[in-house]
Amino acid sequence: MNATGTIDRPATHDPMKQVPMTPSVSDTSARNTSGATESRQNRTREMQLIPEALARAHMRERLHEAESQRSALRLVAARRMQRRAERASLRARRALAMAVMQ
Repeated sequence: MNATGTIDRPATHDPMKQVPMTPSVSDTSARNTSGATESRQNRTREMQLIPEALARAHMRERLHEAESQRSALRLVAARRMQRRAERASLRARRALAMAVMQ
């Protein structure tokens, strides 16, 4: 059984079978490798780039929002022009009908 316990509920009460609290020599030497340093540097570099990524995502969202607003405005203008053209067509029909009737 490889269950790990907590301070309140240890996996076993036998002191010989409990996990030591201090790190062993092999753990300390494994921690001080150049790979860990590179990983740490990559992590800090990523942390420094987070605001830039957030700003990029925010700008992308704003551009998408502006484009959708522009397309909505174009649709409204197109509908307005269509109604105006329909009214002009009706006036022309009426004028033609009046001319034919006389």
